[in-house]
Amino acid sequence: MIKILTFLSFLFLISCNNDKDEVKYKIGFSQCISKDDWRKAMDHEMNIEASLYSEIDFKIFQANEDIELQKSHIRSMIKNRFDVIIISPLRPEPLVSLVEEAHDKGIPVIIVDRKINSQKFTAYVGANNLDVGRNAANYIASLHENKINILEIKGSDNSSPVIERELGFDQIVDTKDNISIVYKIKDEDIHERVAQILDSLNVKPIDYIYAFNDAIAYDTWKIAKGKGLEKQIKFIGVDGLNGDNNGIQLVKKGVLTASILYPTGGDQAIKIAIKILKNKEISKNNILSTTVIDYRNADIMKNQYDRINKHQKDIENQQDKIKQQEETYTTQSNTLKLLLALLILSILLATFSIYSGYSLKKKKRELEIQNDKITVQRNQIKKINEAKTNFFTGLSHEFKTPITLILSSVDSLSNNKTIRDSKLLREVGLIFNNSKRLLRLINQLIDFRKIEDKKFILKASKTNLYQFSNSIYKDFEREAQKRNINFHLTTNNEYLDVYLDRNLMDKVYFNLLSNSFKFTPNNGTISITITDNIESNFVKIYFKDSGIGIPENEINNVFKAFYQGSNNNKSSSGIGLHLSKEFIELHKGTINVGSDKITEFVIKLYKDNVHLSSDEIVFEPEIIDSPILNFNTDYEDDAFTLKSGLSKENRDTILIIEDNQDLIKYLKNKLSLEYNVNTSDGNGALDKAFDLIPDIIICDVNLPEKNGFEICDILKKDIRTSHIPCIILTAYDSKESYIKGLESGADLFLTKPFSFAILYRSVKNLLYNREKLRKHYIKNIYKTEPTEKNNLFEQDFIDEMNKHIYENLDDSSFSVEQLAVKLKISRIQLYRKIKAILNISISDYIQNIRLEKAKSLLKESTLSISEIAYSVGFSSPSYFSSTFKNKFKLSPKSYRGN
Repeated sequence: MIKILTFLSFLFLISCNNDKDEVKYKIGFSQCISKDDWRKAMDHEMNIEASLYSEIDFKIFQANEDIELQKSHIRSMIKNRFDVIIISPLRPEPLVSLVEEAHDKGIPVIIVDRKINSQKFTAYVGANNLDVGRNAANYIASLHENKINILEIKGSDNSSPVIERELGFDQIVDTKDNISIVYKIKDEDIHERVAQILDSLNVKPIDYIYAFNDAIAYDTWKIAKGKGLEKQIKFIGVDGLNGDNNGIQLVKKGVLTASILYPTGGDQAIKIAIKILKNKEISKNNILSTTVIDYRNADIMKNQYDRINKHQKDIENQQDKIKQQEETYTTQSNTLKLLLALLILSILLATFSIYSGYSLKKKKRELEIQNDKITVQRNQIKKINEAKTNFFTGLSHEFKTPITLILSSVDSLSNNKTIRDSKLLREVGLIFNNSKRLLRLINQLIDFRKIEDKKFILKASKTNLYQFSNSIYKDFEREAQKRNINFHLTTNNEYLDVYLDRNLMDKVYFNLLSNSFKFTPNNGTISITITDNIESNFVKIYFKDSGIGIPENEINNVFKAFYQGSNNNKSSSGIGLHLSKEFIELHKGTINVGSDKITEFVIKLYKDNVHLSSDEIVFEPEIIDSPILNFNTDYEDDAFTLKSGLSKENRDTILIIEDNQDLIKYLKNKLSLEYNVNTSDGNGALDKAFDLIPDIIICDVNLPEKNGFEICDILKKDIRTSHIPCIILTAYDSKESYIKGLESGADLFLTKPFSFAILYRSVKNLLYNREKLRKHYIKNIYKTEPTEKNNLFEQDFIDEMNKHIYENLDDSSFSVEQLAVKLKISRIQLYRKIKAILNISISDYIQNIRLEKAKSLLKESTLSISEIAYSVGFSSPSYFSSTFKNKFKLSPKSYRGN
């Protein structure tokens, strides 16, 4: 029954939605000037034309001559993905970047009236302002043959209409001997300057005043009338609008001698926008016609405009009536549907009320049975979870025993004089430090279990906070030195005592500092600052680092268990910060985090012990610096840098891309025996590979910028590095990871922990197979077509290279640089790639092809030796003969004779 009601409701909503318009296109118009009649006429034309299309949602944004406001309007239209943007710019330059941005994002842009200093727009609509100026000048020249003096009043800005109207007017004046422009002023100066000029007419008489729009011409006429000079001077304006005190009316009244028609183009802009939305072809430049309006055609123009206005009003009235009818129809339709739905619902509800009594009894019984089943399942799940947790906790404890034995054995080895004198001590140190790291991780898992079960009991003792912090600071000091990190500890009170559970607080310090060192790059900064506020009962400890930071929207999640930030590509358990917060709260303190340019954790603790119960306070001796075992040496073991039979110049080159510095040093020391080893921590790894062109690449998966799969995929698809074997190292041992590695083009996939012997032999085998492939290429080196298509990228590359060489075989000036340009790689990359694939320099390769072709021509053609020399690109027969003899131990003549 409920399904039936839902279905009916759905049908009702669908029927209502069908009444709405299916598609709406958004067209926005940014109007630079809002007040004058010409702009209002443009807006009116656009609104009328847009109202003819029901699928159009048209909106005008008025900028009121405020460029910054107009920019914000355009940005809003771009952000909201308007389908077409129409812009009337105030000046040519300020809006260029926004217009180009919209154009680049695929939004059509129509420029109206004024132009911009860019061609990145879809269409321009407007009159030719050069013609406006020319028409005005020609009209004045046609009225008189005598000497004519003109006052030219132009606009005050640098918009395209102002510039072009002046230029067009001046072009005609310059060709007419009887016309002279005696004054040029800007419209912002008309009241003062025109009055001065009119007062000095006896010095320089004026016959015409040419203003850049009708409003300016009318204002100038008023000034002249105030001085009784309006009959002596003729006034020419621009715009030719219809209406009171506009161009046509002023011409009819005799105020203006003429007005140059300047159409707004509002309706034309909307029409072009509609064509764009319908994917029709349009012209980029849509120039509107202009003409002179004077006493001869003013009445005709007025009548035409009146008819247009009447027609537009009729359209508006019809649109209003249509909207009213649509609203009436929609209301009646919805009312009818609602009544029908209510009738059906009333019938169904009556039926449902009878059915519901029986149904409720049945459902109640079913729910009781289901509730019993859920209770049984919950108890079973609880037991299973407890068993899993106990197993996991027990297993974690089992791990501690062998790790403890490893640490004890390493401790014994470190005291052995033979080992201590040997450079193997560094390898022992590596075992020790990583065993300690593993032990800490296992302890964290056990601590997490205790926190979950609320089994931690605080054991706080009086502790010198600075000495305690300093003892942990020294554990990380060596790491900071190796990575050139500015690491320091400061305090304003070295004698401050607080009550701490040293074991728990040690874990808090270790977690915070481990994260800082993990995410802070080399040459960064890490600091611990202890601040004792004398006036309060609290001390604050600040941990700051210049690492990658924490995204602002994730700052509240960092203390959640198992949470990892979106910018964290390092492997971690995700429980360290969660445990730290729990341990601090056991001390009745707080821990907070902030991240801007630096990441800062702030711990706040009580200074006395009044906040602790007597069961939480214990006695412990003062802190004494006495490390059991400390390996302060780098792992650069000279025992492995034995002398190799090959010089460094003849060794193969290996690039290791790995962000774990200990592993990098370990592999580099081992492999440096036979190879030239270069390393990268993942930052700029691709640039280094393209620059170096190594013989083989060993790449980890988890890296700072791109992961190993992405790096391998890019290298294998790039013509410069496609031939290089790639070995992927990863901690992921799953079918999906293997498939992803193979899809990226990796030649080998090794999971951590891996055997160095396997890695070493893998490198050997890949280089051996590369050598076999090289011999295959050399065997087919001079064939223009491959004997078989084996879908190798290198084969395609060599085929393409051979094609370019054979096409330019007779060109003695054809160089390695030209070949590199055709192959779209650099000269040095071409040299390294051919050296890696064929073990030959590219210049020798080209010369060998020329000689092989020459040998073929000597056998099969009747060309002379000189003709053959030139046909295979040698600059002279003598050089050809000597080169041929050096290669084949016979002169060309002897070879042909044999």
